[in-house]
This record gives sequence, C-alpha cells and structure tokens, in this order.
Amino acid sequence: MDFLLPVLLIAVAVIGVVTLAQAVRIVPQQRQDVVERLGRYKRTLDPGLNVLVPFIDSVRTKVDMREQVVSFPPQPVITSDNLVVSIDTVLYFKVVDSVRATYEISNFLQAIEQLTVTTLRNVIGSLDLERALTSREEINRHLSGVLDETTGRWGIKVTRVEIKAIEPPPSIRDSMEKQMRAERDRRAAILNAEGHKQSQILTAEGEKQAAVLRADGDRQARILQAEGQAKAVRTVFDAIHQANPSQKVLAYQYLQALPQIANGSANKVWIVPAELTKALEGMGGALGGLSQMAGDAPSPEASDGASQVEREADEAARAAADAAREIHDEVRVAEAQAAGSKGPKGLPAPEPVSPESLRTDTTEQRERG
Repeated sequence: MDFLLPVLLIAVAVIGVVTLAQAVRIVPQQRQDVVERLGRYKRTLDPGLNVLVPFIDSVRTKVDMREQVVSFPPQPVITSDNLVVSIDTVLYFKVVDSVRATYEISNFLQAIEQLTVTTLRNVIGSLDLERALTSREEINRHLSGVLDETTGRWGIKVTRVEIKAIEPPPSIRDSMEKQMRAERDRRAAILNAEGHKQSQILTAEGEKQAAVLRADGDRQARILQAEGQAKAVRTVFDAIHQANPSQKVLAYQYLQALPQIANGSANKVWIVPAELTKALEGMGGALGGLSQMAGDAPSPEASDGASQVEREADEAARAAADAAREIHDEVRVAEAQAAGSKGPKGLPAPEPVSPESLRTDTTEQRERG
C-alpha cells in the first residue's frame, strides 16, 4: 500500500497536467483556431488565452490570417496563334473567414493553384503571342477578377496576381531577336538618312546663299566697271571733240591700228574700213601739198628741209600705199579661196589664186590706169 500511494499521486498529477494542457490554449496574433466539440464545429479561438473543455473540445485547424504569397511553377500555355509559351505566376491572397476556409474546401492552396492555371490558359488562349507579351496588366486584372469571384465563397480574398515571366520557345525567341535587331537597324538607317538629308539641305542652303552673294558682288563689280569704262569713254570722247582732230590724225590712227587688227593666228579674213582709202587719199594730198610748198621755197636751208620733209612724206605715202595694197590683196585672196572652196556641186573647184598673181594684176591695172 505504501508503494501504490506515490504512484497514484504521480498519476493524478500527470492527469492534471494533461487536463490543464488540453483546457488552456494560447493563440498568437494573426491566427485563428477552429474548435470542434465531439466532431462538430463549436467556436473559433481568437488571439490570446482561451480555455477549452478537456477531452471534449479539440482544435481542428490553425489558420494563418496574414497575407500569403504563393509562386506556382511554370505552366505551358497555348496562344491563339498555336505557340506554346511557359508562364510563371505569383499569387497574393489572405484568409478572411477561417471557418469557411476549413469546411468549404479541403485544400484551398491546391484549389487556387488549379484555378489560376485554368483561368490563365483561357485568357492566354484568346490572345496571340505579341499581344500576350504586351498585355500583362490586362491579364493580371482578368485573373484577379476571376479568382476573387471564385475564392470568395471559400473565405479567401485574392489581393493580387502577377505574371512573373512569359517564356516563348527558343526558335520564337531567336526570331524575335532578329526582328528586334532588324527594327533597330531600320531606325538607325532612318536616323542616318534624316541626318544626311538635313546635312544636304543645309549645305545646299549655304551654297545658294554663297552663290547669291557672289552673283551680287559680280553684278556690283560689273556695274562699277561699266560705269568706269563709260566715264573713260566719255572723257576720251570729250577730249577728242575738244581737240577737233584733222583727217591726217585719223588716217595715222588707222595705220597704227591696222597691225593690231591683223595680228593673230586665227585671223583668216578681215574687213578694211571704207574710210581708210579716203584717209590715205587725204594723207597723200596733205603730203603732196607739203611737197609743193617745199618746191616754192627759195632758200637752200628751206629747200633742204622741204626735201627732207618731202622724202619722209613720200616714204610714209609709199608705206601707206603698200599697206593698203597688201590689205586689198589679202582680202581678194581670202575671197577667192572662199569662192573656190564653195564651188558648184558636180564641178571642180577653181584653182586657188596666189597673192603674187593678184598683186601683179593689181600693179598692171594701176599702170594701165
């Protein structure tokens, strides 16, 4: 008996401790415990100290009331243009009713995952690849609406759904990279063309303004040069009229200008002014008058001076006559050669006439005259 009493006391103490442990429940913050009594829902334990009926009440589930994040593995989805893409999703949710989350569905996490995959396939199946890649916000809103409507009766609130990645097949990725590279090359070519165009336009504008300024400068220079030449001609003309030159001076000026007119390798035919003959006749008359005046002078000194003047006049007259004859002969030779080169069609061209024959004919005609 003495041995059984301590054992009994120990057993009673153990039973008391176990009973106390079953009766007292401490629930942490942001958690709710669902309590059942004899297999039936009794109540929900709030955070803090709670007392249960030992061996009658039991805790069915411990529900975390905080917002939770679940990342689902990549799921293959077929787009409307028959391309298989792999989509990763991230789901944010929280339990708002622990009783319904416990009794309305057996495993709400698995249910949310399957519902997310099914809804995602429905949404992506109505979009092509390009739109699926650029419409993430639209897909997220659609998923959130469907999940929130379905999980509401489970006591779960879906706060946000995010598509983490959309991975097209490797061949499609290569094509997309090539397309992107081609697009960037096209933009670069367009920018280079625009820059070249602007450069050409600016260069053309600069050349235009430079040409206008250059033309304006040339015009003003020519105007000033023409005005200067006009003033010079006017001055010379006024000086000539004021000096009132005689026929002798004009004839001498004709003779001075003839070598300059005839000078040049390209001069084949040139025209002798009609006034040259009259000028030479006037000069010859003047020289003859000088010689007559020299013959009437009685003194020897005057006779020597007159003879000297007469000789110089005769030489000038002979030089003028020779120049006139040479000019006349050259003109006839040129006319004869021009007439010979343009003979009638079908007839031989006349033989060229030499300047010596023409000069001989002219001398003979003058002697006969």
